[in-house]
Amino acid sequence: MSESDDPFDEIIAAETDRDPDLAVIEAGSRTLRTQGGPPQADVPARPEDPEVDKALREVETDLATRWGETKLEPSVSRIAALMDVLGEPQRSYPSIHITGTNGKTSTARMIEALLGAFDLRTGRYTSPHVQSITERISLDGTPISAERFVETYHDIKPYIEMVDSSQEYRLSFFEVLTGMAYAAFADAPVDVAVVEVGMGGSWDATNVIDGDVAVVTPIDLDHTDRLGSTPGEIATEKGGIIKQDATVIMAQQPVDAAQVLLKKAVEVDATVAREGLEFGVVARQVAVGGQLVTLRGLGGEYGEVYLPLHGAHQAHNAAVALAAVEAFFGVGAARAEPLDIDAVRKAFAAVAAPGRMEVVRRSPTVVLDAAHNPAGARVTADAIGEAFDFSRLIGVVGASGDKNVRGLLEAFEPIFAEVVVTQNSSHRAMDADELAAIAVEVFGDERVQVEPRLPDALEAAITLAEEEGEFTGGGVLVTGSVITVGEARLLLGKG
Repeated sequence: MSESDDPFDEIIAAETDRDPDLAVIEAGSRTLRTQGGPPQADVPARPEDPEVDKALREVETDLATRWGETKLEPSVSRIAALMDVLGEPQRSYPSIHITGTNGKTSTARMIEALLGAFDLRTGRYTSPHVQSITERISLDGTPISAERFVETYHDIKPYIEMVDSSQEYRLSFFEVLTGMAYAAFADAPVDVAVVEVGMGGSWDATNVIDGDVAVVTPIDLDHTDRLGSTPGEIATEKGGIIKQDATVIMAQQPVDAAQVLLKKAVEVDATVAREGLEFGVVARQVAVGGQLVTLRGLGGEYGEVYLPLHGAHQAHNAAVALAAVEAFFGVGAARAEPLDIDAVRKAFAAVAAPGRMEVVRRSPTVVLDAAHNPAGARVTADAIGEAFDFSRLIGVVGASGDKNVRGLLEAFEPIFAEVVVTQNSSHRAMDADELAAIAVEVFGDERVQVEPRLPDALEAAITLAEEEGEFTGGGVLVTGSVITVGEARLLLGKG
């Protein structure tokens, strides 16, 4: 078969935009949006210039020689040494620091959008990336260019090598990227940095900043081999980002996690605002392409806010983000009046979250979501049921071997008619046959199909969904890992 005859090529070349009829319906609620138009997912493709692409690949190759993000030595000594020789760039701007188990990146994007709406220049550092490593470092809401990424790396490379030679272990992949982000933000310069931890808090490489605002998204069980086996134990580590006299914005938490975080806040004289008490979601209703929410912030109520993201969890993320930005501006403390409602509405209407309940194809509808642990899978399953009226949903699952895969599959079992198990290209990916063995125990043999290659898995799932017929409600959800979602996104013509 020639490449042009490959049926998968036809699938990924299919129209991925909104159906015309749905576009007409959406026009009826367009007054809820802003003049900026609908949000665009900012996932950069490979550089078109061959020389720039080559330079970026060389940097990626250099970074790949270092400890990966799953190999850690619990210390900030190396990153602190790098900051020292760089002249402490992370001290040149205030920061909002974000930890938690799920929702960190979406919350960071919302905070970034809100700050930008108030004319502040922002730097955002998040991880992992969906498709391009450059996504991790953003300025003014846009990933830095490949050229700037390469330039930043080479600017600090001599200092990286200096630290490497003086430490017991070389700087890790994540530590180098963190150093690059802090240096890029200082060089810009930014007015405020929005920083997501990589893992945990106390000994995370990002924790050489003293965040004026510390945000804790919902804590659940993940990375239990490193962070602890209960929410309370995990909260002890994550609470390490709470610094002296900071303001803590705390999402709804398990009781033991909340107790640990509150105790930490008392120890360092931090002010705490808790979701459900000082701020929260007042009301929400499903809208075309997202939801319409009313949020109660630290300074009052913000009504008729359009959020172009699906799921109750995103409404809660929005409440947390709003409170964090209010706290940054001193709302509820130094100033009594709330933030400008028009700016808040404009910011939220422009939020995009690639790989988070993202529709990338229609007929049948294909949704990507980077849920990779049971808690994330549960909120995704709820959001799918609320936002879509699928009569038959096919799952494509490719997970990492170090995750609670059984719990992930059990969370999706009620909504998947069938599941196609696969694996992504990462060395951390669980073998498809091993994943299938667990899936058969959860779903039964007749509901599980194995396709080790992701392109084959997508083709199989789309074929199964199409069995419902052109005008019925078949759909596909690709999930299990950020890497799986990123690779599927590329295969389906995004980026």
